[in-house]
Amino acid sequence: MPTDVVMPQMGESIFEGTITRWLKQPGQAVRADEPLFEISTDKVDVEIPAPVAGTLSEILVGEGVTATVNTVVARITATDAQPATETTSAKPAAQPIAPLVQTPAKPAAPKAQPLPPLTPKSPAPVASQPLTAESSIERLRSSPLVRRMAREHGVDLRRVPGTGSAGRITRDDLLRFLAAPGDSSAAAEPELVEQRIPMSRMRAMIAERMIESRRTSAHAHTVFRIDMTRIVRMREREKAAFEARHGVRLTYMPFVASAAIAALRRFPILNAAIDGDAIQYHGNVNLGIAVALDWGLIVPVIHRADQMQFADLARAIADLAERARSKKLKPEEVAGGTFTLTNSGLFGEEFGMPILNQPESAILAIGGMKKAPVVLTDDEGSDTIAIRSVQHFCLGLDHRIIDGADAGRFMSEFKRQLETWNAPIL
Repeated sequence: MPTDVVMPQMGESIFEGTITRWLKQPGQAVRADEPLFEISTDKVDVEIPAPVAGTLSEILVGEGVTATVNTVVARITATDAQPATETTSAKPAAQPIAPLVQTPAKPAAPKAQPLPPLTPKSPAPVASQPLTAESSIERLRSSPLVRRMAREHGVDLRRVPGTGSAGRITRDDLLRFLAAPGDSSAAAEPELVEQRIPMSRMRAMIAERMIESRRTSAHAHTVFRIDMTRIVRMREREKAAFEARHGVRLTYMPFVASAAIAALRRFPILNAAIDGDAIQYHGNVNLGIAVALDWGLIVPVIHRADQMQFADLARAIADLAERARSKKLKPEEVAGGTFTLTNSGLFGEEFGMPILNQPESAILAIGGMKKAPVVLTDDEGSDTIAIRSVQHFCLGLDHRIIDGADAGRFMSEFKRQLETWNAPIL
């Protein structure tokens, strides 16, 4: 008797999920705990593992379909040992496996048929035959956006080196490949394709929350230019030893995060939130780090970041970013933030003017770093011009509870922390 695979409960406040991708097709063998399908919820995108080993005998909920918790989405003909290669009858398991197995259960009638593919050129999401080798490679190593771009430019993705998790081909990988000298596909003008593609669940949620945030908070912004030369020199001097000792690359983000946490300790109103007709001051800094994905944006949260040493903070930032890109985050790791950092400068802009991540009252956007001439004044009041590494930081704030003076004091302390950094990092 086949084992039912159900939509799991991914958090106390999450009651449904959207299946974004099936990683196996009917007739294919699966191993216990092997990623079986991907879901997108209000909080997180995540891979769901197979509860038992066997053969995927049936898919009941197709890609793009939203199902409530405990809805049967597929069935696996289980085996006691190695995964079977053909569908065979199996006795019911002696013990139910939670949370993905539900016995007995009936599939919801409205969910019985999968949705058609989102684009005409995509394969059917629940085809009875296994995927071809070429389509399997593309689906496992790239996002729908990257595959669409590759089709538009006539690029065979097997020729593109992937730098993402497990060799995943990112948008930047494809853009670098297209811009490479001597590549014939780079010379061709891209063609505009008229098409209408439904929003993914993540994109729809982002759109809804951005509008909600704009309607909720009185947004205001202030921009500071900060001399990062001291940080740049320290990073260059210490990065090899830091990586050897702590097993993680030394980036600029933990410096920025540490300086923000220090400033939040002095000006906790920026770490607060409105709760009805009161102001809720939080006892810890739960630091959100916005991560840009090929398929959207997510904000993992480092809980109690104010209690971490520099190296622990660096490890936590790297770990959450990597697991966000590989869809390994837990629901609680994208909830409960009190202050957010977003690195819009990765794309070369001077600074961005961010929208608040509700219910937080402040968000700090990190601009691009560049060298620029700066007037320096010595202790005797003499001025000189020097080439320095400078960076713009834009603070977004809720003007309902944060006054301009509070924002200015916070940013002045943040600036002081970075420009006079003397704390050990090893």
